[in-house]
Amino acid sequence: MFIPLKDLNPRRTFPFVNILLIATNVLVFIYQVSLQPHAEKVMVYTYALIPARVPMVFAGRLPLAAGFEPLLTSMFLHAGILHLAGNMLFLWIFGDNVEDFFGHLPYLFFYLFCGIGAGLAHTLTNLSSSLPTVGASGAISGVMGAYMVLYPRSSVLTLVLVFPVPIPAVIILGWWFLLQFLGGIGSVGMQAAGGVAWWAHIGGFLMGALIVAIVRRR
Repeated sequence: MFIPLKDLNPRRTFPFVNILLIATNVLVFIYQVSLQPHAEKVMVYTYALIPARVPMVFAGRLPLAAGFEPLLTSMFLHAGILHLAGNMLFLWIFGDNVEDFFGHLPYLFFYLFCGIGAGLAHTLTNLSSSLPTVGASGAISGVMGAYMVLYPRSSVLTLVLVFPVPIPAVIILGWWFLLQFLGGIGSVGMQAAGGVAWWAHIGGFLMGALIVAIVRRR
């Protein structure tokens, strides 16, 4: 079992935006779970990403907003406390240094852009799915892809079984991406049944890595 605990890469600036994103996700989740079950279900089905709605938009059966606004709103909803905690842990570990690289406002746009791109990747690979998809993991995958390109040799203190061990980021993030890729390949041709949005993770990660590679070359 590998659980990243913290990176050992010092930051130069205070991560205002990263903390704001974490706080926003936590506050939305608190509001979400404070609702009555029926109201929470309505909220989820209104703001979650449902891939099957996109073909319905193009067929003229739904307004444009119903199909595409959830690409943004879905990344601030979560399916449970463990889902939220896992996502926020990864964002806390890797987001501050990526914000350092981009600067505060560009990092916010980068994060949202990766989240939307990840949602599109999930939609295109699950066009017939009527299951709601929620979570910030697509956007955070973009942050992780960016981190691996920027700081591959930075050590990440990782819980291995019960021992904290410093491991290079390229190994931790490369292993994580391999698991997502294998999961995505394994899901090809299978009817979506809920669970992990493999292609959102893959799409977000590749998008984050590509954006950073382009920015660095410029």
